[in-house]
Amino acid sequence: MRSIWTGAIGFGLVNIPVKLYSATETSTLDLDMLDKKDHSHIRLMRVNEHSGKEVSWENIVKAYKYKDEYVVLSDEDFEAASVEKSKVITISGFAGEDEIDSIYFETPYYVEPEESGVKAYALLREALLKTEKVGIATFVMRSRENLAILRPTNSVIILNKIRFAEEIKDASALDLPSKTGIKKDELEMAVSLINQLSEKFDISAYKDTYTDSLLKIIAAKAKGAKPKKPHLKVVPTQSTDLVAQLRASLNARKKAS
Repeated sequence: MRSIWTGAIGFGLVNIPVKLYSATETSTLDLDMLDKKDHSHIRLMRVNEHSGKEVSWENIVKAYKYKDEYVVLSDEDFEAASVEKSKVITISGFAGEDEIDSIYFETPYYVEPEESGVKAYALLREALLKTEKVGIATFVMRSRENLAILRPTNSVIILNKIRFAEEIKDASALDLPSKTGIKKDELEMAVSLINQLSEKFDISAYKDTYTDSLLKIIAAKAKGAKPKKPHLKVVPTQSTDLVAQLRASLNARKKAS
């Protein structure tokens, strides 16, 4: 794997030199855009809006519009904003992972120690495992300050970027139902269905079946076959009685078992 960030974890007065690696990869198909007429590739070009000419990456700079004038920023400017945060994942505190709502979770990365930081890395990992805590940290990557947690496993520390509170939209503007209209027997039946379907979570049991189906269509079209247009069959509910519907769901589950 290729590292995407190099720096250190700041743990009190201890600095642990580390590298970050992306912990995920997409399972979607890499689709190209083509011209419908002759299947030529569509190129996305970076064009100067005045000259209409393409601009190479080395001639592109980042800038911020300040009082109607653009101020161009260099890599040194971004680093100067906080050289420490640009190079150090600073742990500011610790908390239980279950204290952090899942809505805040964003991107995971594997953390690997440099040779000089192996012992300190192992110490931090084991201390986090023993206390059942995660480290709350901040650092800068790609010109942006990030909030993150450092979560231990038996072998690797995972850095998970999390969102700042101000990045979460307020749900109070949504038109949501109240719980006043729910009957006792409806709730009991819904709880029964949930309990019946509850099992220990195993992520390996879930597969990207849509991509598999799409690949089959691609293979068929490559051989000249024309896939049949599917029709979604909507079966109307026979009863508006929620208890009856839930009971039917429970019975169907029992038969399947």
